[in-house]
Amino acid sequence: MTDRPAILVEGLRKRYGNKQALDGLDLTVRAGTVHAVLGPNGAGKTTAVRIMSTLLRPDEGRVDVAGLDVRTRAEEVRARIGLLGQHAAVDEELSGRQNLEMFGRLYHLGARQAGLRADELLARFGLADTGRKAVKQYSGGMRRRLDLAASLISAPQVLFLDEPTTGLDPRGRTEVWNAVRSLVGGGTTVLLTTQYLEEADQLADRIAVIDHGRVIADGTADQLKAETGGDRIDVVLHDATQLDRAASLLPGDVIADADRRLLSATVTDRMSALTDTVAALRAAGIDAQDIAIRRPTLDEVFLHLTKENAA
Repeated sequence: MTDRPAILVEGLRKRYGNKQALDGLDLTVRAGTVHAVLGPNGAGKTTAVRIMSTLLRPDEGRVDVAGLDVRTRAEEVRARIGLLGQHAAVDEELSGRQNLEMFGRLYHLGARQAGLRADELLARFGLADTGRKAVKQYSGGMRRRLDLAASLISAPQVLFLDEPTTGLDPRGRTEVWNAVRSLVGGGTTVLLTTQYLEEADQLADRIAVIDHGRVIADGTADQLKAETGGDRIDVVLHDATQLDRAASLLPGDVIADADRRLLSATVTDRMSALTDTVAALRAAGIDAQDIAIRRPTLDEVFLHLTKENAA
């Protein structure tokens, strides 16, 4: 891994008519990592990817990919990147191998080299046994793995994945996740846009949350989760009438949900909070059905950050 960022974005702006799609976006992606970009619909995720992958020119700002300026050295950038968009790019009438051979020839590989590269990628993504089947016979997960293989024909340094698992069932998403992990293990840098918070939690070394065209938070999943108040202790009681008494025994700010007989409070020391709460409830004669320490979910982080940004 080098010290030079694989992707460097500074002050990126893009407007469509009266709509400001990107409004001073800053982003740094380390080489050999997965950096996820989360954001609601219309936040600017796809616009940013299109600019970084040379498909769209920015109005303002600096974008370097693989050490090259996308404005002045776009052709060289394209030779070093791969892009997997939201929609399948493969031909359903052709076989998996024929699709990859076609992409190889588009990248100016000779016929023999394109065939060898196709076989290599089919094996790498667990598609060797289906390489001669028409793609229309593939499952959704298999098609996306083939799409991913096609984006790697040129062995790119940087791979852009724009919502790669949209529309896939859980099995298909898991297949794509495993493929992405294998890429990063081989040294590829991945920028991943997604609306699936679990996907970012599973795959990303760092996560940038964008809203209204700019980054509002950037860090590891644990760092972002800590911004919502850290760990919580959840207590479910047998008797809802004891909620008020039990709440007085919990540390920190307590949220009560009478319908679920649930109390939830922020804590700073996970183990002390758990043992102290168990002891306090037992001493007070309050019967708990369940007690657990949990980290905030990325869903909670996302809602917390975007709500703050809207305020």
